[in-house]
Amino acid sequence: MAPANVRAAQAPSADRRLSTLVRHLLPSSPRRTAATAADTSATLESFPTMASQGSSSVFAALAQAPEDPILGVTVAYNKDPSPVKVNLGVGAYRTEEGKPLVLKVVRRAEQMLINNPSRVKEYLPITGLAEFNKLSAKLIFGADSPAIQENRVATVQCLSGTGSLRVGAHYLHPQPTWGNHPKVFTLSGLTVRSYRYYDPATRGLDFKGLLEDLSSAPSGSIVLLHACAHNPTGVDPTIDQWEQIRQLMRSKSLLPFFDSAYQGFASGSLDKDARSVRMFVADGGELLMAQSYAKNMGLYGERVGALSIVCGSADVAVRVESQLKLVIRPMYSNPPLHGASIVATILRDSEMFNEWTLELKAMADRIISMRQQLFDALKSRGTPGDWSHIIKQIGMFTFTGLNSEQVAFMRQEYHIYMTSDGRISMAGLSTRTVPHLSDAIHAAVTQLK
Repeated sequence: MAPANVRAAQAPSADRRLSTLVRHLLPSSPRRTAATAADTSATLESFPTMASQGSSSVFAALAQAPEDPILGVTVAYNKDPSPVKVNLGVGAYRTEEGKPLVLKVVRRAEQMLINNPSRVKEYLPITGLAEFNKLSAKLIFGADSPAIQENRVATVQCLSGTGSLRVGAHYLHPQPTWGNHPKVFTLSGLTVRSYRYYDPATRGLDFKGLLEDLSSAPSGSIVLLHACAHNPTGVDPTIDQWEQIRQLMRSKSLLPFFDSAYQGFASGSLDKDARSVRMFVADGGELLMAQSYAKNMGLYGERVGALSIVCGSADVAVRVESQLKLVIRPMYSNPPLHGASIVATILRDSEMFNEWTLELKAMADRIISMRQQLFDALKSRGTPGDWSHIIKQIGMFTFTGLNSEQVAFMRQEYHIYMTSDGRISMAGLSTRTVPHLSDAIHAAVTQLK
């Protein structure tokens, strides 16, 4: 009998909760205030959010959103039944066999975490895992960085590179900006302008245009810069050009905001790929740095990143961190634990760190090899045009110079998938697929000029 008594006791309570809900949701009236269980259900029958036969959705007026231009490539690729299809749109590393790669050192770190009986799943602080933050700053700025030694760096764990950019953009919201990541920064309330960077004629850097645009930027503007392996072009300034950019920006009080998604992944050297950033830190000035471990540790799905702000003094860094907490708390409260723990485990241990650098260099070397193989294949076919930009560019992506019509032709005739601007992921290539891609490019540029 006890269960029956419990169920009977619940019915009036449920009625009261439903009546209270109606009073809160619907305009008040004597009749609704006195609603009973019987007429409450009738009253709710026509309420817009109730599921009733023939009722219209409150979301009915929404338009279908377009596919993401990059992720949409993979959607189309997955629908293609062709056995020779090649996906060069994905921004993730692939092995020679075309498979995703989990680094051995990452597997090892995860196992260590699993085997640790003292490990718990408690919330992290708003700023994230403290050890991860400290080691991330050291990785990008250098162990001997004066900014770190003088406690002038405020670092917070964020949701990979995009999340780091978004937190930084929200932090900078009251200030004007000058950048090239429109969606992230526009959604954060900043005014976005683009500066010239890529020269389609040379398939290289439009350095003159870049300097002219930065020279005309208002004082105090924020300039978004790729630390290395510029996405999507694969075109990086030389060290001498970086120095000229640094001098110009400092002379005009432009604030650098670096986006580093490929440290160690571009050249195979962590230090070499951080040189541009360290040049700006060495002059004692301030900057923002967004880091991601998606590419260089293969932690794509873990969403592990960090935002570091190099400040003018230690006391300013303390205040900056306090303000970053105010940005993060209502955005996602605090970051996830697992991915940051993997990174910290690898970075703190010298043996595991060295193992990581070897695996990292192997990934970078394979991509460099794919560049050389593609260039050689096009050259051997006598494909019209200068394709040397393929081996001059660096990192995961190459701007081929193919137009949208040629890209569409290659998809239709050769089942090769890339973004419509001609960007290809070199990590999606293999020794087996290079000849197929070379044939497709050759056909596209000879038949569609």
